[in-house]
Amino acid sequence: KEFDVSRMTTNRALRELTDEGYLVRVAGVGTFVAELKAQSNPLEIHNIADEIRSRHHDYSAEVLKCEPIKANEKIAAILNVNVGDMLIHSQVIHKEQGIPIQLEDRLVNEDIVPGYGDQDYTVDTPYAYLIKMAPLQKVEHVVKAIIAPEGIKNLLDMSDEEACLLVERRTWTKGRVASTAKLYHPGSRYELS
Repeated sequence: KEFDVSRMTTNRALRELTDEGYLVRVAGVGTFVAELKAQSNPLEIHNIADEIRSRHHDYSAEVLKCEPIKANEKIAAILNVNVGDMLIHSQVIHKEQGIPIQLEDRLVNEDIVPGYGDQDYTVDTPYAYLIKMAPLQKVEHVVKAIIAPEGIKNLLDMSDEEACLLVERRTWTKGRVASTAKLYHPGSRYELS
């Protein structure tokens, strides 16, 4: 009535919005707005801010840390650097509509990506800086379902029963490992498709 459209047009609009995942229809109960569930293609690397904005949602980020650290034996092996080499460790919570959908825990070799530790990642994402300074040559993805540690659950506003999706990623540029990241996602709010 408000938009002066026919019942048939309204039903078609509701059906299309349901097919696209914006609405959930429950027979005999009604039609409801679907839970926010971000999604990403596991075979591609995208800027999470662009993904969120493509859904016409607001993107924001909270930087927990961006500081130099020395590589221990485990980190040195992963990044193919020497023990004691200086790296940058960043942690950023990415939010959609103010709701956390990803905790990005990243180590970056500043020899390959100069200036990484000096950026403001509330203005632009680590991805945007990395892709500009160290174009991708090779990427390694490992996807896991995990029980999130308590600290990660708290940062992502996850319930105790909620599953956590972890994407571990290493990127190479010019034959060297530029960065490694652990990307934690609340299972109820994110999917790979």
